[in-house]
Amino acid sequence: MYPIKRNRRLRSSEAVRSMVREQQLSPTDFIVPLFAVEGSDVKEEITSMPDYYRMSLDHLKKEVQELWSMGLKTVLLFVKVPDTLKDNKGTEALNPKGLMQRAIALVKETVPEMVVMTDVALDPYSSFGHDGIVEKGVIVNDTTVEVLAQMALSHAQAGADFVAPSDMMDGRILAIRTLLEQEHFHNTGILSYSAKYASGFYGPFRSALDSAPGFGDKKTYQMDFHNRKEALLEAELDIEEGADIVMVKPGLAYLDIIRDLSNQVDVPIAAYQVSGEYAMLKAAAQKGWIEYDAIMYEQLIAFKRAGASLIATYCAKDAVRILG
Repeated sequence: MYPIKRNRRLRSSEAVRSMVREQQLSPTDFIVPLFAVEGSDVKEEITSMPDYYRMSLDHLKKEVQELWSMGLKTVLLFVKVPDTLKDNKGTEALNPKGLMQRAIALVKETVPEMVVMTDVALDPYSSFGHDGIVEKGVIVNDTTVEVLAQMALSHAQAGADFVAPSDMMDGRILAIRTLLEQEHFHNTGILSYSAKYASGFYGPFRSALDSAPGFGDKKTYQMDFHNRKEALLEAELDIEEGADIVMVKPGLAYLDIIRDLSNQVDVPIAAYQVSGEYAMLKAAAQKGWIEYDAIMYEQLIAFKRAGASLIATYCAKDAVRILG
């Protein structure tokens, strides 16, 4: 006897498959990380991140124009700070004429409608390469939070739409939200790296910004990747403290965390397809071992299927190209 229900009917052609497809990708799903450096006419490929670049502000201007023309409407800014400007207090992070502040202003002047998100953490500015101030070999929490709040305020003053604290210090969301409210930046949002794990996937990024820790590791503030429930606690606390969006980082190895958060919280969830994930895709494709477009697209859909509303990814332009 033949089955009455034949599930393959809904797979019979591309037209039918697309008609019943549960998840779709759109350019507006993507957050595009951008790396700014000092100088002019600088566009240098990051060795460990093929086809991705550090750019001086003149090239950054061209890049955001291209992104906008492709339908990509959100960028996440990072800066590579010269060693001569690094110290243990993050002094340069608060410079109103610093590279980050100038990059924010440039993007908003170039494409006013572009959503500008900014990295809020001390590691690019730290002589120790840590996300916080170091005292007697210990990354101190509360003193760091005070600087992070001032840093976030300086980004808002420069024109940032969202500040994105990536440090994992306790209480920093409340401190940032409180200061932004006091200074009347009521509409500046917070994308919190709520579940940022101490991961081995960050190596290429740290090379890109020269922000690797100068001693020890980041395990006293980034999360232990053995833990799952802790991520829910961190996200819930951040939301209570004023986070508008919560992020899971890295992405692919943490799809269970994205799904857990999707089931539990009501704010948008972002996933970060980090540098190590991108580098592995590119390296395997260069070896001819995988088809880059196919695997890249499948991974991005996995983030959406797990429950991510937004995806920070170095593959954004490639994804838009194949979405066509």
